[in-house]
Amino acid sequence: MRPEPLLKLLKSVQTQSLYPDEILIIDGSTNDKTREILEKNTFENLKYYLVSESERGLTKQRNFGISKVASNSDIVCFLDDDTILDKEYFKNIIATYIEKPDALGVGGYISNEVYWNRVQNEEDVKIENFYFDGYKRRDGFRFILRKKIGLDSDKPPGFLPDFSHGRSIGFLPPSGKTYQVEQLMGGVSSFRISVFEEFQFSHYFEGYGLYEDADFTLRLSKKGKLYINTNAKLGHFHNESGRPNKYKYGKMVVRNGWYVWRIKNPNPNFKARVKWNLITLLLIVIRFSNIFTTQKRLEAFTESMGRIMGWLSLFIDRPKQQ
Repeated sequence: MRPEPLLKLLKSVQTQSLYPDEILIIDGSTNDKTREILEKNTFENLKYYLVSESERGLTKQRNFGISKVASNSDIVCFLDDDTILDKEYFKNIIATYIEKPDALGVGGYISNEVYWNRVQNEEDVKIENFYFDGYKRRDGFRFILRKKIGLDSDKPPGFLPDFSHGRSIGFLPPSGKTYQVEQLMGGVSSFRISVFEEFQFSHYFEGYGLYEDADFTLRLSKKGKLYINTNAKLGHFHNESGRPNKYKYGKMVVRNGWYVWRIKNPNPNFKARVKWNLITLLLIVIRFSNIFTTQKRLEAFTESMGRIMGWLSLFIDRPKQQ
């Protein structure tokens, strides 16, 4: 349901220094606008599939797409339709598999969402900043508060603590290095095709599929290594089309977050359980406070209610792992 962003992405694919052998569009649209725009704009090696209602949804469409990949392919890349690639994106992704022959998956690096600075004085550490590998960035209010009360992540970016609520790969700096991680973002990811002989994207994540990428890559990281190449750059330009309402989103944040936590840590100890719940409640309070601090008050209220209901529902109906 996002034909214009998709067209921008495909035009950035068209200029790649290493052009893909195959481009699969797995369309879950309920109208013909995506098909029509692709009929007006031709791209080499492109194949288009409009899925039925029963196959619609992020995880189902990913699994459908995998089933259509050419049998002689070695690497499959996934891209969200609201991304735009730097010219060397695919070249740098493939180079990582050559450099790291143990890699089961390699992620790209979103370069347009965070402003980083090099650390000039390592002794000048401020609580409002996040520091990693010689770089710093402004920390969000929720992380500043978590640091103040001893609930910050105790793992590097891309790794999940025992109590979950870690720092995403967005906290890796633009150093030009390749970092090992245990999570990849689904919309900027790639995998060896052999991975899918054993793994599929979980059917638990229906529709929008929030955190389906974390679930998949956390399971995969138990089998082998995953990497982020910060030279494989692309821009992410958030498009609200096709996203769920804020109440459903808030509920998914908590319930899907709990599910992913238990994928990583099926039997957390008492301390981890306490920390997970404390951080979840803290994030609810912060989101609720946005009613008074932002212009989008209704969105803040409905998402907060969704988070609260998602948390309460865990006491009577916990997600079942699939």
